[in-house]
Order: sequence, then structure tokens, then C-alpha cells
Amino acid sequence: MVGFFLKKAFFDGWDNLLGMIVQNFIFIALFVGFASSMLLEGNIPLMLALMALIALAASILLGGASSAAFGYSNYERDTYDRFIKGLKRNLAHSLIFFATSMAAILIMLFVIPFYMSMGHMAGFLIAMVLFWILVIVLLALPYYFPLMNLLPGDRPLKTLKKCFVILADNTLFSIFMLLYNTVIVALSLATMGMVPGVAGYMLAQQDAMKLLMMKYDYMELHPDAKKRDIPWAELIYDEKEKVGPRSLKSMIFPWKY
Repeated sequence: MVGFFLKKAFFDGWDNLLGMIVQNFIFIALFVGFASSMLLEGNIPLMLALMALIALAASILLGGASSAAFGYSNYERDTYDRFIKGLKRNLAHSLIFFATSMAAILIMLFVIPFYMSMGHMAGFLIAMVLFWILVIVLLALPYYFPLMNLLPGDRPLKTLKKCFVILADNTLFSIFMLLYNTVIVALSLATMGMVPGVAGYMLAQQDAMKLLMMKYDYMELHPDAKKRDIPWAELIYDEKEKVGPRSLKSMIFPWKY
């Protein structure tokens, strides 16, 4: 499954490269605004308010980018409408994502250093507990927007809760995704955020969750099945057919194939 995920994520991104770059420019602009707000260090309240406002805008835009990624993952090519409609439809989920992310950042920047500075064992232990909570959140949050798309009937807090259930059931895969996302971040930094960027990140998470959901659909139909019995070759057969065999020529000159 992991091997096919890597192939699908790459070719889904390749097939929708221009649309993803357009989305990434929006997030690059927000990042520039966020970085520029740090120049207001002489007015700390204004700087923090502006940074929070930009982070809120980014969270709302992630709702649109996630909707577009869902379209890309399902082989839709024209996802502009999905992006626009996703901004409004996913607003509640975006706000909960913003609140969760801000809480995690505040704990990392202020609460953990506070307990570490206490200088005794109790403070150190509390700081370590908070640190591992943050690690768990870091591993779980990538499932949030993909689950929102795949289970649109769930309310935001229910979606958030299911992220931790998915993490607990797929710990090794979640660690792999953390490493994969680290590579995405490195490549994005090297290309100034254009490729794969935020849109590529969202697409990879959507592809990963789509494949995991196939496992849960199978286990729902076969409640006595063990994880080792899951017939991945059968489950992803249709997806393999849709991705299809690829060559370098077909990637560069798709109109000839």
C-alpha cells in the first residue's frame, strides 16, 4: 500500500501541477505577510493580532485547498469550483483547526518553556507530558481535513476525535507520513513554496487517507478479518487502473498517449 501511495501522490500532483502552483501562490502571499508582520515588533499587540489574523485566513483557505485536493485525489481536473465552495462549506472545520493549531503553538512557545524554567522535577515532568501530547497532535492533525472530505456528515470535533483513532490504529504509517511530510517541507522550501507546497501537502494527506479508508470499508464488511488478511492488491486494483502505467514520455507529452 505504501508503494502505491507514493506513486499515486506523485502522479496526482504531476497531473494537477499548474492548479496546485496557483493555490500555492496564495499561501506564499500569506507567508510573506506573516513574516512581514514580525517587523512590527515595536508594537507587540498589533504584531500578534496581525499574525493571528493571517493564521486564521490560512486555516480558512486550507478548507478550500483540501476540497480541491479531494477532487484531485478522485481524478477530477477542474477543481476551481471545489476550492471556492470548500471555503464556505468547510468553515466550521477550518475554525476548529485554527483553534487547535493555536493552542498547540501556545503550549509549545509559552507553556512548556514556563514549566521547564521552574527548575524542579515536577515542572520537568509536566513539560515532558505536554511535549508528547504535542507530538501526538502533530501526528494526528494531518488526517483532519482528509477525514472531513471523506466523512462530510461529521461535525468538526467528531472529525478531530477520529484523527486520534486513526493515529492509534495506524501508528507506524503515521510515523512514515511524518517523514514523508518532512520531505515535502524540504522540497517546498527549496522551491520557495511553489512545489509541492501547501497544495501538494494537502493532496498527499488526502491520498493517504483515501487508501486507509479502503481498509476500514473492507473491515466493516468483514468484521472478523485481521489486519494481516487485508487484500490490498484487490482493494487498490481500481485505483491502480486509474493511475495507470506511466513513462517519462507520457509525463512530458501526455497528449501523445
